[in-house]
Amino acid sequence: MATVPSNIQTGYHTRSNSFPSRSHPLTSEVDEHLSRLASSESASTSSSLNHKLGRVQDLHDCIEKMLQLPFTQQILSQEQQRECVDELLNGSLRLLDVCATTKDALLQVKECTLELQSVLRRKRGATKGFANEVRKYLTSKKAAKKPFLKALKYLKHKENKQSTVANETGSIVSLLREVQAVTLNVLQSLLAFTFGPEKESQMIRWSMVAMLLYRKRVSSEGEEQMNEIEIVNASLQSLATSKSDMMQIEKVQNELKLSESCIQDFEEGLEGLFRRLIKVRVNILNTLNH
Repeated sequence: MATVPSNIQTGYHTRSNSFPSRSHPLTSEVDEHLSRLASSESASTSSSLNHKLGRVQDLHDCIEKMLQLPFTQQILSQEQQRECVDELLNGSLRLLDVCATTKDALLQVKECTLELQSVLRRKRGATKGFANEVRKYLTSKKAAKKPFLKALKYLKHKENKQSTVANETGSIVSLLREVQAVTLNVLQSLLAFTFGPEKESQMIRWSMVAMLLYRKRVSSEGEEQMNEIEIVNASLQSLATSKSDMMQIEKVQNELKLSESCIQDFEEGLEGLFRRLIKVRVNILNTLNH
């Protein structure tokens, strides 16, 4: 199971309990979404990750409604709090950039996957030279990952420079920052799920046990379970380094189709999240302009 690299782990912000509208139903709903996202386990399958994407979309729907409350608008529009809100807006813009970069990375991975499927169909069972195709595929995935890591590093650097707010308005801003942090965490989970282990040596080691883990899709206690994309990567390594028959090639083709389907679902989830991020940002801007 892919894990988020330690150098990009994101913790959740702690906000004050003095949030004036904590009794409002929307606040309780936001708290519930945040709690579930914070306590949820790492996504080991595409369905569990899609569930996370859906929940973070629901979270942003709640935030959009909360931003339309007169009380919230009144506090965020206070002139003396403009600097804090500006920091929040800058954070939302950077988060939009990370989300857009993630969408681009997924598109590149999907294109690589489709190209590899086409190569397998053209070869009609021949695996000569397939090792080069696998290397091209893995290299393309690595290249697709770099812009995401660059955008993420910039976002983390800016987050560390944000000031600490400790008054009533700070409680609202802290809530919104917490939502941004949770959203970023989900995007990092998507990164780890899609691109797998950081080092090629790990990939080679995984290919040696790929078939065993593939047969045991239901993991026992203490045993890691490979996700759909890790399975196809390991199978490709095996196909490129050993003799294979038509049955094995057909299995890899099916795995590639499943991987493509996973990425397609992620793209749709990210598109929905991107739209919600824009709506939240527009609501904050409208509050400041009124």
